Amino acid sequence: MLQVFTITGPVFIVIAIGFAAVRSRLFAKADTRLLGKFAINIALPAMLFKALTERPFAEILNTTYLLAYAIGSAAAFGIGVGVAHFVRKKSLRFSAVHGMGMSLSNSGFIGYPIVLQLLGPPAAIAMALCFLVENLLMLPLALSLAESSGNREAEKPLVVLLNTFARLGRNPLILAIGAGFACALLEIRPPAPLARAIDLLALAAAGVALFVIGGTLVGLKVSGMLGDIALIVAGKLLLHPLAVFAALALLPPIDPTLRIAAITFACMPMFSIYPIVAQKYGHEEFCAAALMAATVTAFFTISAAIWLLQPDLN
Repeated sequence: MLQVFTITGPVFIVIAIGFAAVRSRLFAKADTRLLGKFAINIALPAMLFKALTERPFAEILNTTYLLAYAIGSAAAFGIGVGVAHFVRKKSLRFSAVHGMGMSLSNSGFIGYPIVLQLLGPPAAIAMALCFLVENLLMLPLALSLAESSGNREAEKPLVVLLNTFARLGRNPLILAIGAGFACALLEIRPPAPLARAIDLLALAAAGVALFVIGGTLVGLKVSGMLGDIALIVAGKLLLHPLAVFAALALLPPIDPTLRIAAITFACMPMFSIYPIVAQKYGHEEFCAAALMAATVTAFFTISAAIWLLQPDLN
């Protein structure tokens, strides 16, 4: 178990440093937003592009991985929506936000640093595949359902889908994945000076991302709606990885490294902009509290998951 904490410990230490830096006013909370922009728009895309261009295309595009992660995520989303709407009698809009929190992982800011320590370079390939599922399937699905339950001024679900895909077409992460896939397929490698510049930016991705997560947790309060918060945290940290595990068991076997990566990425707390996305629907306070609770609890659940997966690593 001590070996497990050597993997998860450094990640949550850096998160704690980010929290302490903002809490002590060494950094303003607005500073973390700027650092977050750097991580999401520059450092993480550079890291993804670097990883994808260093491996053969056939090794990168693993359809079984994509299908298993998609099935597991869709199952977690469906259960989250169903329980919130039919059992807890919440509105369909709240239920869609609830399901979103149970099925969309923080793959880049927390997942990648942990999986990188656990598995090495394949972590970036796995993260790119997770990003495809999250951005091309789960996020449009959740937003469409949330909009379909709104008032007359709400956008039509088809319009939401088209606008979402239009935004994704300008997203640096998606652009980096597309460029990386294209270069791998065509066996194109960037010239040495450009490759070194990409390497330098990629090195900053994990540390900056974790620092940002810590800073964003400052000021968030877990109060009110504790039952719903506990439900969404359990769904994200337990149900989602179990659903991905079950999907992998039902599909043809894949490389053990990718199998562990898929389950581990599903173990992560919800994506960091969850409260921002939910702000449009009036549930940002609930989502911020759920994010705080899930991120703190994740230290224990992720450590337990890695300990359980240890036999597969040997």
